[in-house]
Amino acid sequence: MRICWAMTPAAEQEALAQVRRLARALDNSIPLPGGYRIGWDAVLGLIPGLGDGAGALLSAYIVLQAVRLGASRSVLARMVGNVALETVVGAVPLFGDVFDAAFKANARNARLLEAHLAAPGATRRASLAWLVGIGALLVGVFVLGVVLTVLVVRALLSALQ
Repeated sequence: MRICWAMTPAAEQEALAQVRRLARALDNSIPLPGGYRIGWDAVLGLIPGLGDGAGALLSAYIVLQAVRLGASRSVLARMVGNVALETVVGAVPLFGDVFDAAFKANARNARLLEAHLAAPGATRRASLAWLVGIGALLVGVFVLGVVLTVLVVRALLSALQ
């Protein structure tokens, strides 16, 4: 079942403009030397314990707007995946903060929503392919983990004998 609020074209444009403004504020609003830009999401991420959660809540607004604008499940899953990845990796001290500043999940999600509104079918197919690829990667990592565990256990057992 797909949830979609009936919106006028003007309301859709205003919702998209809000998404763009929030994505810019969260990911690209603070200029740094050398031409690179970070946003308030990266700054919030510096606050231990609370920063990444606060950033995820702000990022959830963009996903909510995508739901309101009728984005497909695969596009929404990709958007949630972007926010989840940035939140989980962002929780790692130092490395996560750098990742958070570079990954820019909100800008990615705003572009995904814009692409969906421009060409829903193509964006849905691309998002579905992305989800399948991520699923295959996760299965591969799991299998690799199992193989490595078996090898380590065998090595330990042979070392004990």
